Amino acid sequence: MRTNSNLRFFALFIAVCIFTTGFAKNQSNWSLNSPDKKITCQLLIENSKLIYQVNRIQNGKIISVIEKSPLGLIREDQQFAENLILVSQSKISRIDENYEMKIGRQLKIHNLANEKIFTFKNEKGSFIQLVFRAYNDGVAFKYVFPEKSDKSYTVTQELSGFKVPVNGKCWIQPYDKPSKWTPGYELYYESEIPIGSVSPSEFGWAFPALFNSNGNWVLISEANLKSNYCGIRMEQNAEKGLYKVRFPDPQDGEGTGAVNPSSTLPWEMPWRTIAIGNSISTIFESNLVSNVSDKQVDGDFSWVKPGRSSWSWISNPPSSHQYAPLKDFVDLAAEMKWEYSLVDANWERMEGGNIEQLVKYANEKGVGILLWYNSGGLNNKVTEGPRDLMTDSKIRRAEFKKIQGWGVKGVKIDFWQSDKQNIIQQYIDVLRDAAEFHILVNFHGCTLPRGWSRTYPNLVSSEAVKGEECYRFTKSFSENAPIQSTILSFTRNVIGPMDYTPFGITNLNIPHLSSSAHELALVLLFQTGIVHFAESAVGTRALPQFVKDFLYTVPVTFDESHLISGYPGKDVVIAARKGNDWYVSGINSEKNAKDLELKLPYLKGKYDLNLINDGTDNKSFVNSKKDYNSGDKLSVKVNSYGGFVIVLTKK
Repeated sequence: MRTNSNLRFFALFIAVCIFTTGFAKNQSNWSLNSPDKKITCQLLIENSKLIYQVNRIQNGKIISVIEKSPLGLIREDQQFAENLILVSQSKISRIDENYEMKIGRQLKIHNLANEKIFTFKNEKGSFIQLVFRAYNDGVAFKYVFPEKSDKSYTVTQELSGFKVPVNGKCWIQPYDKPSKWTPGYELYYESEIPIGSVSPSEFGWAFPALFNSNGNWVLISEANLKSNYCGIRMEQNAEKGLYKVRFPDPQDGEGTGAVNPSSTLPWEMPWRTIAIGNSISTIFESNLVSNVSDKQVDGDFSWVKPGRSSWSWISNPPSSHQYAPLKDFVDLAAEMKWEYSLVDANWERMEGGNIEQLVKYANEKGVGILLWYNSGGLNNKVTEGPRDLMTDSKIRRAEFKKIQGWGVKGVKIDFWQSDKQNIIQQYIDVLRDAAEFHILVNFHGCTLPRGWSRTYPNLVSSEAVKGEECYRFTKSFSENAPIQSTILSFTRNVIGPMDYTPFGITNLNIPHLSSSAHELALVLLFQTGIVHFAESAVGTRALPQFVKDFLYTVPVTFDESHLISGYPGKDVVIAARKGNDWYVSGINSEKNAKDLELKLPYLKGKYDLNLINDGTDNKSFVNSKKDYNSGDKLSVKVNSYGGFVIVLTKK
């Protein structure tokens, strides 16, 4: 039996080699395998066009992940998509490095992949390179124009697509239409819709997009976007599961900026990333976006301190320009042992005091102040201020120098309204300038994270999500929020820090459907470099002492994190380690109550277990403590739209 099994495996191996590499004679396909040889990315020329496909081996079978999909670029002077001739292919190079992040669910990361560069020549004799990387949990590719020229060239179309086998479902977000207030990434995710569905928005589909097809979980996004390109999205129509990319809309950013990206040569473009796994835990734990992003820029970033923050605006919008309530929120941060307090819009016209007084008071309390700014510029018409300080480099740097002198620790910059190249350039310039003056950055009303927190560790968070502020003005948010939270855990939050502003338990304009314990669980569930708590000062001070004890010490970064169980739109449970202690967070997104059996194989030894979960109604908490030995059975009852947190302290 063993001999027959070996023969079958050898036959399969030969078949895979033939399938993925082709024959040397008249070769028109080339391939790259992942380090564990379970994922293969194949590059082909068919009907004179450049295409690719991705396959995975599972249980001895070849499974299609991405079917034959288009590649190529159209430049204003010539095309790089058809009738290309392979000039050279590099040897396979091994990416094998360890790096550290300042924020995230896993701070020490091992980056392991195989990389290969294919150089093609077009009919006019110009060159384009396709760079592929194959990881054990996905693939990525990017384009490079390798020639040298001081002339500026413009790409008029990118032909990249992702053809996902249609026998499955997807969780995908419509791209929002341009407006005065609305950035592109704040619509609800469509849940479990057929692959190939037409977006309800004529402006297309947004990244990241999650698919379950052919037994594969797949998350598609973009990474390492630089100032030489625009942010992309996907077209409205995805016929037969082919999701084609498209450039920004001309209306974005109030019509300012060019739609098509331009650059001199050489020109290295962003990575298109495809995370892959037979389990959704692979998607949740993926570091693919940061792995393909540029290493940390030179400089000392030891001053970057993740943490927690009080925030007055959501519970009392006028308070952001009123000295007395802002001072109270500084006091709250000090009482709760939080590192920061956020001062939101219009602080430059503060009543009852001024910002310098507030910063000085906060510093004396050991609390760092974070200040809101408008990104505009011509790219938005929002009048909230301070504005017109973030577009011009000289003005921006003077502002950063000034607030650094006051003792301000970071900025929240809002209302970007565009993914065009001119705005991507501004993002990068802001991060670079802020780093020089030791200023933390949180982007709001913004584009998606694209690995920038690896390159610029002072980027501690980004919004790009429909967050808790919507309890103020979106009636549909209450019924959608619990479902969205489990979807976001496997989509938006996988690709980078997400400033959802969790834990608002006091009803604002829109009542909560989720329980207070559900809201508490989001503090651990959602990853961000700074957690801005949405609860009011009055509400926070009225919390049970055991909840406040949890909030005193809850970490925002972890040494490792794992998905325990979950399914997008239903429920999710995660476990994260900080030092010797473990933190478990779970939420239920469905109406029916559940008894969740938790398996925690990562824990070793004896622990003190502290559980906070739903009380008798959705506004109450209950606390219980007990001894826990690794391997013990652990069951938690979760109410309708409920949640829980567990702290396991090593004995």
